[in-house]
Amino acid sequence: MSSIPKILKLKDYITLTGTILGLVALILATLGDLALISIGFILLTFTLGTDLLDGYLARKMGTINEMGKQLDSLSDSLTFGIAPAVLTYQAFRTGTIFDIILMIGCIIFTLGALLRLARFNISEEAGYTGVPTPLSGLFITLYFYANYFYIYAFQLTQFQFLSSLLITILMVLFGWFNITTYIRFREKDKKIYYFFIAVSPSFPILAILGVVSNILQLYFLSLVVSIFFFIVCGIEIIYIIIGFILKAKTD
Repeated sequence: MSSIPKILKLKDYITLTGTILGLVALILATLGDLALISIGFILLTFTLGTDLLDGYLARKMGTINEMGKQLDSLSDSLTFGIAPAVLTYQAFRTGTIFDIILMIGCIIFTLGALLRLARFNISEEAGYTGVPTPLSGLFITLYFYANYFYIYAFQLTQFQFLSSLLITILMVLFGWFNITTYIRFREKDKKIYYFFIAVSPSFPILAILGVVSNILQLYFLSLVVSIFFFIVCGIEIIYIIIGFILKAKTD
C-alpha cells in the first residue's frame, strides 16, 4: 500500500481544495448569520471551478486513476450535496414548525446527490443520466442569491415564507432530478454543462456587487442582480426540460 503523498496527483490537490472550501462553507452555515451564509454560498461557486479544473488536469496530464475518481465523488458529495442543503436550511428556516418540512426537503436533496454520485461511479454508460450534482448545487446557490438581493432591494430583514416554501419543493425535485432515469444528456451535451460551470466565477462578483449596492443604498442595482439570478435559474430549468426531451426521444 503506497503512502498518500505518493498516490496524490496535482488534480487531487485541486479536488481537496474544493473539499476545504466546502468544509468552510459548512462552518459558516453553523453560525446562522445570513451574511456569513452568503459567503458560504460564494465558496460553493468556487468549488464548481475546482470540480471542472481537476477533471481537465486529469485528462490533460493523463493522471486519471481510481483514487482520483473516488476522491472526486467524496468531495462532490460534500460540496454539492451536504453543504448546499445545510446552508439552505440555515438561510430559509422560519423558526416555525414549517422548518421540519424544510429539513426533510434538504435531506431528500442530499440523499439524491449521494445516490447519483454512487451510481455514476459504477456506471459504464456514456453521457449523463439524471442532473449532474454540480448543476444541482449551482441551482440552489442561484436561488439563494436571487432571494438574497431581492430582500436587499426591498429593504426586508428576512426571506419571505413563499421563498422558503418554494425552495423546499425545489430541493425535493432536484433530489429526484439527480437520480431519475427520465433525464438523459448525451456526452456531447457537455458544452451546456461547461457553460454553467464557466460562468459560475461571475456569481461571486455579482454577489459582492449586490452587497456594495446595499451599503451604498443603490437598491435598484440590488434588484437588477436579483433578477439576473432568477433568470439564470430559469435557464437551468430549461436545460433540465431538454434532458427530459432527449430521454423521451431516445426511448
